[in-house]
Amino acid sequence: MADGPPRHLLDGYKVLDFTHFIAGPTATRLMAGMGAEVVKVELAPKGDQAREIQFIRDKRSAYFIQQNRGKQGVCFDMKKPAAVELIKQLIPKFDVIVENFAPGIIGSMGLDYQTVSAINPRIIMCSISALGQTGPLAHDPGFDFIGQAYAGITSLIGEAEGPPYMPMVAIGDVSTGVHAMGAIACALLYRDKTGQGQYIDISLLDSYFHCQTVGVELYSASGGKHEVKRSGLHHPFFAPAGTFKGRRWHIIILAWLDQHWARVCDAIGRPELASDPRYVDGASRGKHRNEIIKLIEDWLAAMPDDQTSIDALRARRVPVAPILSVSEAMSHPHLIERGTVRTVNDRILGEFQIPGFPLRFSKFPEELEFDAPLLGEHNEAVLTKYLGYSHEDVNRLTQEGVLHNANY
Repeated sequence: MADGPPRHLLDGYKVLDFTHFIAGPTATRLMAGMGAEVVKVELAPKGDQAREIQFIRDKRSAYFIQQNRGKQGVCFDMKKPAAVELIKQLIPKFDVIVENFAPGIIGSMGLDYQTVSAINPRIIMCSISALGQTGPLAHDPGFDFIGQAYAGITSLIGEAEGPPYMPMVAIGDVSTGVHAMGAIACALLYRDKTGQGQYIDISLLDSYFHCQTVGVELYSASGGKHEVKRSGLHHPFFAPAGTFKGRRWHIIILAWLDQHWARVCDAIGRPELASDPRYVDGASRGKHRNEIIKLIEDWLAAMPDDQTSIDALRARRVPVAPILSVSEAMSHPHLIERGTVRTVNDRILGEFQIPGFPLRFSKFPEELEFDAPLLGEHNEAVLTKYLGYSHEDVNRLTQEGVLHNANY
C-alpha cells in the first residue's frame, strides 16, 4: 500500500487495464475513482476504438474521456514480441489485470491466466465478455444488446402486441462493469487473507439475467402457468403502475400498494375510491386497469400543469416522477447538487458534463480530480517507474514501433 494517509479506498492497488468501449472501462474507471492506479494498455496504432465515438473535436472523443478518466495510458503494438515482453515484465508489479476482448484473444497475445499467474501467483485476472468464457455461445461476437436478448430482457420491453424495443442506454455494459468491480474487490479481500490470486469470468449475459426479478421464479415455480410478458406503458399485474400522459410530460406513477392507492385517490379528489370494491386490492385494481388509467389521466389533464400534479402526489408520499429527457435530467437541481451530473474540464475539449462518480463514502466524500490519457501519453512514465527504463530506451522502442503515441 502507499505511504501516508490513503487518498481513497483502493489507494496503492495497481491495475493493468486491457479494456475498451464500456463494460471493461466501467470496472476500471470505478476502481480509479476509488484511488487505484490504473494503467490502460491500448493496442497500436489507433488504441481504444472508443476514441472514434462522438462527440469528437481535434480527434479527442468526449465519450472516451467519460469512460477513461483517472487512468494512465500506454499504447503497445501487441503483435510485436517486445511489447508482450514488456507486459510480462510489468505483471509482477500489478495486483489486477482486467480485459474485455472476445474469449481467446488475450490468450493469443500470450497473456492467458495460466501464463500471467505463473509470473505473478497473486494476480487477480478478470475477463469480461458478452456471453462468458465457457458454453456453446462463448466465442460468438457480442455487445450489450446481444446479452440482453439472450437473457430474456429485450422480450419484456415494448407494447404487448408489438415488437421488442432496444433501450438507448448501456444498462448491461455498465451493470456488468459494476459486477466485475465488485468481484475484483472481493477477490482482493480473499487474496489479502490467503495470498492467492484467481481468475474471474464476468459476462453481460450473466449480469443481465441476474436482473430478472419476477419472471424466472414465476414461470418456473408455477410450472409455466404464469409468465411475465411485455405490457407497454403499464405493469401487467398492478395498477396504477406505469406511464401516464400529462399535459407536458409523461409521468411514472407506481402506486400498487393499498396505502399508495388511497393517497392517489385523495390527491385526485376521489377519496371514496379507496374503499370501492372494484379497486379494494392490487388484484382488483389490475382487473380494472383501464378505468384507473382514465381516472388519473383525466385528472392530470384538468390540472394547471404537470409540476402541480407531481407536487400533489409527492406531498402524499406517492412514488411519482416526470419522465425527463436527457437534457432535462442534466439540469435537474437534485442531480446537480449530488454530483450525479458532473462538469469536467478537458485539456482539448474544454468544459462539458458527464455522469458523476456513483459511489459515495463517508471517509472520502470528495470525487478525485482526473484527466483521461492521450494515446500512449504515459509510455515513458510507466516504463520508467515500474521497469527502470531510460528516456533513450523509450525512444528506441518508439522508433521500433513497439510503443505508439498521439496527441488526442
